[in-house]
Amino acid sequence: MKNPLLNNEMLPVDIVLAPEWWHKHAGICFDRDFFFHPARRIEDEQKMEKVLNEKWGRFGLGSEKDHIRPEVGAVHLAAGYLISEMLGCDVNYTENHPPQVVPQSAAELNIVPDNAFKSPAFDAFLKMIDELDRRYGKLYGDVNWSGVLNVALDVRGQDIFIDMFSNPDKVKQGFRNIGSVLDKFAGLIEKRTGTSSISVNRNVRHFDKPVFLHSECSHTMISVADYEKFLMPIDIAWSLRHRPFGIHYCGTDPHRYAQVFAKLPHLDFLDVGWGGNVAKIREFLPQTFLNIRLSPVEIIKQSPGEINSTITRLVSESANPYLTGLCCINMDDTVTDEQISAIFKAAGELRQRTKREET
Repeated sequence: MKNPLLNNEMLPVDIVLAPEWWHKHAGICFDRDFFFHPARRIEDEQKMEKVLNEKWGRFGLGSEKDHIRPEVGAVHLAAGYLISEMLGCDVNYTENHPPQVVPQSAAELNIVPDNAFKSPAFDAFLKMIDELDRRYGKLYGDVNWSGVLNVALDVRGQDIFIDMFSNPDKVKQGFRNIGSVLDKFAGLIEKRTGTSSISVNRNVRHFDKPVFLHSECSHTMISVADYEKFLMPIDIAWSLRHRPFGIHYCGTDPHRYAQVFAKLPHLDFLDVGWGGNVAKIREFLPQTFLNIRLSPVEIIKQSPGEINSTITRLVSESANPYLTGLCCINMDDTVTDEQISAIFKAAGELRQRTKREET
């Protein structure tokens, strides 16, 4: 019923609110200092915990509101920015939006891994976490380290798809070099904080061991055959070296990859994008934890009863509440407190129902 590496309670749930929500309801500004200034890291993350506790503390949110936690990254956001900036992309930081990576449109995907760790962006990040460590003697959290194809698109732009046909060997080497950067970065963070991927999906904080969660947002843009040719070898290697290993797939068609994902040596966690055929995915991945992503766009149109019905159906399709989680990521400032509460209430009812059936 469970994956012993994860050892989670039944049906864990988490949410992420978009910067627009935080700016409107908590007055938080997402300028560059939010991500790189030591004092702001402490102040803003603690403020976020307090706001979450005030609104949804009865569901377990904001439990760290009274503790000073030097979080090295924005663990209450879904924002991939730092790796791309380390590789030369410009990033725009604004008061009420996530960091916006400006595609570099490089002439070729020429990645020198060591250069990323000599960049001004990494230097600024390292100085910040060293200062937090010096002040508090402990570090928490992590920074979203994105994914191989995501980063390649930031660096090379859409021409990377042409490169995959015109110069496949060079693309494979470029992907391997990006993978080397991601592997080293995630490992560095995990060594210092104990986690690597809470900033990719907060639900991984509910597990016994840190999940190595590879973001594959842009895989909805390629064929399964291209994944097998260009990117699957990296996932195979990581799934053997990093356990628990997970894939974050926020596109609407994760079921398209279900059969090939089943060929990976290990896939402990799969983020199932809204619109994915959960039953089909479970058919091919009976032992994988399926983290079902609700739509932040659809939820604002739904009543609590409709949210409950949607969750009940999806959890039933997943067929194992111990290998199922729920999340809704990047809800904007139009979502209501009641709609968010409905997510947690539905999960609670399903837990109670399952326990009654088990007894």
